[in-house]
Amino acid sequence: MDLSQFLGFLLFMGVFTMGFWLLIFALTFIVPYWLIGSFIENRKLKKEAKRIAAADA
Repeated sequence: MDLSQFLGFLLFMGVFTMGFWLLIFALTFIVPYWLIGSFIENRKLKKEAKRIAAADA
């Protein structure tokens, strides 16, 4: 293996490793944050709609 092949391999491994850890980060932090935020927002909207419906009736 000459130097250019070794540098290409290192570049590939660096990109692959960064992608792997980015995927792990997304699955453990970003997706749960998004789902929990969506649940909380929907709950607030339903509570507000119920409050408006009760005020109108």
